[in-house]
Parts: sequence; C-alpha cells; structure tokens
Amino acid sequence: MNLPEGWALSEIGELGEIITGKTPSTKVPENFGGSIPFIKPGDLDHGGYIHFTADTLTELGLKSVPKLPPHSITVTCIGNLGKIGITTTESATNQQINSVVPSRHLNYKFLYHYLATLKPWLEQEASATTVAIINKGKFSKAPIKVAPLAEQHQIAAKLDELLAQVDSIKTRLDAIPNILKRFRQSVLAAAVSGKLTEDWRNDHSEFGEWKAINFGNLILDSGNGISKRSGNQGRDVTVLRLADFKNAMRVHGNERKITLTEKEIQKYRLENGDLLVVRVNGSVEIAGLFIVYDGNDTEAYCDHFIRFSIDHNKALSKFITYITNEGEGRKYLRNSLSTSAGQNTINQKSINALQFRLPSLLEQTEIVHRVEQLFTYADHIEQRVKDSQSRVKHLTQSILAKAFRGELTADWRSQNPDLINGENGAEALLARIQAGRVKEKPKPKLKKKLKA
Repeated sequence: MNLPEGWALSEIGELGEIITGKTPSTKVPENFGGSIPFIKPGDLDHGGYIHFTADTLTELGLKSVPKLPPHSITVTCIGNLGKIGITTTESATNQQINSVVPSRHLNYKFLYHYLATLKPWLEQEASATTVAIINKGKFSKAPIKVAPLAEQHQIAAKLDELLAQVDSIKTRLDAIPNILKRFRQSVLAAAVSGKLTEDWRNDHSEFGEWKAINFGNLILDSGNGISKRSGNQGRDVTVLRLADFKNAMRVHGNERKITLTEKEIQKYRLENGDLLVVRVNGSVEIAGLFIVYDGNDTEAYCDHFIRFSIDHNKALSKFITYITNEGEGRKYLRNSLSTSAGQNTINQKSINALQFRLPSLLEQTEIVHRVEQLFTYADHIEQRVKDSQSRVKHLTQSILAKAFRGELTADWRSQNPDLINGENGAEALLARIQAGRVKEKPKPKLKKKLKA
C-alpha cells in the first residue's frame, strides 16, 4: 500500500481502547430516563457529535454498562454497518455498536473522519449471516492510515471545512422536494379555484361561470370491483390491484391474471378514462384516492376499488382528480372514511355527495394543460435535484478519499518536511502510543506464597 511521506499503517485496536456496548437490564426501570446519552444505531443516522439521544440512562444504569468518555468514536457493527458519531459527554451504547476511545496522542477528529471511510471494509469483513456482524476482535483489525500528528490537525481542519460546505449544499438540496410539493399543491389549489385560468376567462367570457355540482351528477355507471382471487371458467384477464399503481400512476410488471367468465369480464371491465377510487386501505392517505385509468380496455379491477364512469361531455377525469386528491375535496373524502379493524373504507354514497364547482369543458382542458406543463417543470427540477443529491453523496466520499491519500495536504507536507519525519513522523507517533498503552496496563497482582 502506497503511503504519503511520513505516514504509517496501523490497526484501529492499536490506536485506542475498543469498547463494545451493552444494554442495562430493562427489568430495572430506574436504569433509564436520566440525562446520560444511551446511543443506538438510529442516533448515528446523521453522524457528527452526539448531543442528544432518543433513550437516556441514569447514573444507576451507567454503572452496569461500559462507559465512554467524551470524544469517543462510535461505529455500528451489527446490521447497517459503518454509521458513526462522536460522544460529547460521558455516554454508553447498546451492543450493536463498537466504540474507539482514541489515544491522547491522536487527533480524534482525524480518526473520526477516517472511520467514515470504513463502511466498505466492514461490509466485506462481516460475518456471513442473515444480519451483518463485525465483532470486537474483527473490528480491532480495521486498517488505518496514520498521518503525523501535525498533519492530522491539518487534515481534520480541512475536512471540517469542506464537509461543512457539502452538508450545507445537501441541506439546501434536501429542502427542495418539500418546496416542490408545496408548489404542486398551490398549482392544484389555483386550478380548482379558477385562479390558474383567470386570464384565460377574461378572453373567453362566453363560456360562463363555474357551476356548483355533486360528483353524483357526473356518473354514468359505477360499481365495486371483483372479490374473487381465482377462477376455472372463461379466459385470463388482468385484474388491477393497488400494487399496480404508485402515486396514482400505473406501474407495470407485476400484474395478476384471473380466469373470468364473459359475464364477469363485461361487468368489471375498465374503459379508458374511468376513475378508480381506493375503497379500502389501512392508510387514510390512500383510502379515497382517485386514479384515472389509462389502459387498453381489456382489464378488470379488484374489490379494493370502486369504478366510476363519468360523462366526458361534462367533465375531464384528470380535472376531477385535481379536486378530489388535494384541498377541500380531499379533506371531505378523508372525513367520510369509516374505520374498522385498522382499515379505512369509503362508500359510493359519500363519494357521490362530494360538492364542487365545475367550469366549462373547454376551461377544464386549458386547466389540465397548464397544470401538466407546471408539473412537468417541477418534475424536471426534482430529477435534477436527485441527480445533484447523488453527486453530493459521492462528493463526501471523494473528499475523504483525497484526504487519506494525502492529496489535501500535499503542499503542506512539501512546506513542512520537519513536521512529518523523524520524531514527528507517524512511526514515532505509533511508538509513543504503544508505549503509553503498555504503561497504562495494570500490572498483574503477584500471588503471595503460603508459608510452610
């Protein structure tokens, strides 16, 4: 392995004390609820300093588990490997975490940043079980490139600065999806209130005012879906389920076919432009959702849906979804749900009674056109954000890789040769660490010889 000048290769177990966490007895309630952080893998999701944790220990609870001093580095070693953090106060962890108490001769932030690169090694070395595990012995063998102490300070400072900038970019990117969600909601609110096409109506006053109507006045035919899950007479037909839709859009590749008779096919067949309403679901966010069927007229639907065929001379199916899936229309449908045994159900009577204002068919067409244009614009931004998030994610690892190849401090090394060689080099540093570890080891007690 090529190392920068003055660096040395070591193992994590040689650079500090390795401590595996433990959970205090849950049979003693007094162990929990104090002010001492009790770190679990979920507390390491965002890395960095650990100021607060979901669970805490009392002094009594801390007495029964290994203690961690401030600036210990915690690493998940069971399950989702390689999540890390730094303690800020006396703390403890559960058994899914191995921690390093770094030698006082090291810059702990240098070691923290290095451990952030270890996830691939941990995954490669994990025990071949259903749950990935790195035990204390294996973790102690993790390879570490050790820079001279003066260069460790330089690297830690540079990484703190660069990664803070990356985190700032990531935070701004992560905020955009919620902004786009609010944008889409505001577009739909403007669409169903008439504000989106206010300018259009000024030029088309002959198409009249929006008229109050019940959804039931638009229905030509409706019915619940087929309940049977198999058949032995007729021919195979695709019967759509909720699994065939994602975010109210059709997804292909996992369809279920059922043998249906011609009578059943005619009763449950779907036509292009039909509206499918989720009749029953465990989530109040999904029950009552409207979906426009855009298919080939040869498919049927299961009893988790209600089908509505509407008069397309009066209303566009897409426009109806703007009313029913957001705003006041969605609020009405949610309030119409009945709940039993964890399932939320809506019936045709409640749906038929939904009231709203309906513009002319020509204005509906203009509204749908404008909404789709704006949504396409939002979708384009969202995709660019996802691409940027992926690049930022890789950027963090790229910066860390450069740091531990010595590239971030190459100029500094060339300007400070006296700080990376001889007594200031990493080999000498490792020797001091080892000498300190030997000195700190308690001497074994000598057994007294019994007098004859």
